[in-house]
Amino acid sequence: MSSAPVSVRHLKKRFRRGERHDSLRDLLPSIARKIFRRNGPKAPELGANDFWAVNDVSFEVQRGEALGIIGPNGAGKSTMLKLLTRILPPTSGRCEVNGRVGALIELAAGFHPDLTGRENVYLQGAIMGMRRREIAAVLDGIIDFAGVEAFIDTPVKRFSSGMNARLGFSIAAHLNPEVMIIDEVLAVGDLKFQEKCIERMRQFKRDGAAIVFVSHNMQAISVLCDRALYLNSSVQAEGTPSAVIGDYLKQSGSQAAHTGETVQISDARLRGPGEVPVSTIGPGTRLELDVDMVAQQSWSTLVFGFLLHRSTDGLRVYEGNVSAIELGVDKVQPGTTFTLHHSFRAHVTRGQYHVEIHVFDKDSGEVRARLSPAGVFSVVETRTYQGVADLELECSA
Repeated sequence: MSSAPVSVRHLKKRFRRGERHDSLRDLLPSIARKIFRRNGPKAPELGANDFWAVNDVSFEVQRGEALGIIGPNGAGKSTMLKLLTRILPPTSGRCEVNGRVGALIELAAGFHPDLTGRENVYLQGAIMGMRRREIAAVLDGIIDFAGVEAFIDTPVKRFSSGMNARLGFSIAAHLNPEVMIIDEVLAVGDLKFQEKCIERMRQFKRDGAAIVFVSHNMQAISVLCDRALYLNSSVQAEGTPSAVIGDYLKQSGSQAAHTGETVQISDARLRGPGEVPVSTIGPGTRLELDVDMVAQQSWSTLVFGFLLHRSTDGLRVYEGNVSAIELGVDKVQPGTTFTLHHSFRAHVTRGQYHVEIHVFDKDSGEVRARLSPAGVFSVVETRTYQGVADLELECSA
């Protein structure tokens, strides 16, 4: 038995497509098949309609550590959290969670729609094993943190999704959990509440709690988590948040899309000060991006585009275009290789960003080549609260 608060070893969860037991006619053959398989020859791991939602996943989360889990939709992230919270049993492998657990894996999970917010607080506390007087002692703090004072005696079926999420997180956060399991709580609610959630999770870490955090919010993963895991049924990458997010963007992006007849993008290298590969920087850092290209045919109407995206939400932060004529590459011969040098200052606020390079024909508007991401970096700073651009604000009194 592991001493870590969260320990997962070779965990597997199998589902069957289209399996339904809506009638006795459906159920009896299913039971017969299972009995036959148990008493007869060993069946293969996966049947024709089976698939692994989670396939041979192993990790640990220590006290005072936060693990972020990222991946595309349908990658098994929510299934993993349901295995951790014992909502689902594993097909094989081991999953241990030790200590009091605060979990928020679905909006309003466990809420009774006809009960008021206040009544649901007591209901959730009772489910978590708290006595009524223990719940009463933290009730005001739960309501205040969630920001639902005006609606706490309203049935939660009349709450917005954001109000439900805020109340659910607040209940979980006031149980003094030793393990916190959270799924996409930052996908709803305003920026102020998201900041409160992040700060509360940081406090949990300082207090020694273990956190498992599933999110598509790359910025939250990068600022909160000590490690990240890229899950797509099985573990695709594990390590520092910046490295894992970079791997995820490369695999989920269209890195080789539209590379073809006119021009081919063969490689890209993003470097920071001192000519070293870049990962985490401060605002305003000078970065260099070299992109290697191969001409497949002659051209004169191509335009080379440089785009910067915020990986958190896909926001296009910047786009700059330079024509082949301006670059002096409008008369290159087929087979010619050349490198485009980009130099820019990352005057952006905290978050995860990635660069896209594309080449398009200005007459037809068709994209001839595209590389995304051509480079990935994280900006770390604490001054800004909202926004995208770093204005180098100075304030004195």
